[in-house]
Amino acid sequence: MLSHGKEIKVFAGNSNPELAEGICAHLYKTLGDATVSQFSDGECSISVHEPVRGKDVFIVQSTCSHVNDNLMELLIMIDAMRRASAGRITAVIPYFGYARQDRKAKSRDPISAKLVANLITAAGADRVLTMDLHAAQIQGFFDIPVDNMMGSYIFAKHYIKRFGKGNDDYLVVSPDVGSVARARAFSVKLGIGMAIVDKRRERANQSEVMNIIGSVEGKKCILLDDIVDTAGSLTGAAAAIKNAGAEEVFACATHGVLSGPAIQRINDSCINELLLLDTIPYPQDRERSEKIRYLTTAPIFADAIKKIYEEESISTLFDE
Repeated sequence: MLSHGKEIKVFAGNSNPELAEGICAHLYKTLGDATVSQFSDGECSISVHEPVRGKDVFIVQSTCSHVNDNLMELLIMIDAMRRASAGRITAVIPYFGYARQDRKAKSRDPISAKLVANLITAAGADRVLTMDLHAAQIQGFFDIPVDNMMGSYIFAKHYIKRFGKGNDDYLVVSPDVGSVARARAFSVKLGIGMAIVDKRRERANQSEVMNIIGSVEGKKCILLDDIVDTAGSLTGAAAAIKNAGAEEVFACATHGVLSGPAIQRINDSCINELLLLDTIPYPQDRERSEKIRYLTTAPIFADAIKKIYEEESISTLFDE
């Protein structure tokens, strides 16, 4: 018997309703009845059409494009649930926008990730459930518990099923030095070696590949990243390892922002396939790329929601 005796209620904003529906399907629940719209002047309007008093409420909302609109939807939904006397409110944020603004890179820079964390806490969230924060220290920006799940777990299961574990024909490649820890853990899961692309970033959204640490000669390489935004870094790294003798290049990333020239760059690149997770939906105004495939995160988010509700450890989801 559960000590709190609450019922799970899952609601969603407009950023990723398909993922929210998938989560509910795995929970054998229907999505909560709420209307999320805008007034004529652009202000966010939230109407919740069912009682939430004393319930365990989970609000599924990625703060992806349009970032500020989706963030305001999340904040106002949290406030609405708090004022309706929800027992506990968990903000399920598959993609946490502003995560790349986690430090002062130069004088007079804001630390926007900290500000967003403060806003979510002030709105009334009791907990945050997210996936692959750009920087792990962002968890410390919150004064409430944060569960940061690993997208690489999903990719590892996929590639082991597809290529097998310990296949020496394959090699994990980190697209930059900052992603080394993530790539190393991923390579251990797959039981294969690792290489690193060393690059120097000249300015925002542009990078220059310098050299490769490790041998990729004759290998089928898997590039692992957390975010694909304009895809400049990813396609540049793919070109570098291909020029260094890689036989094939695959890529995977948790969050597919796919802004600006990203899709065209991926189509024109030497990448055979780019795997993304559905934390961010494919841009509706863009033509589908044959190179881009999606894996769903709905089962793992549903399992995490169950663990939170039952007061169990989420880390057990990632045990071998």
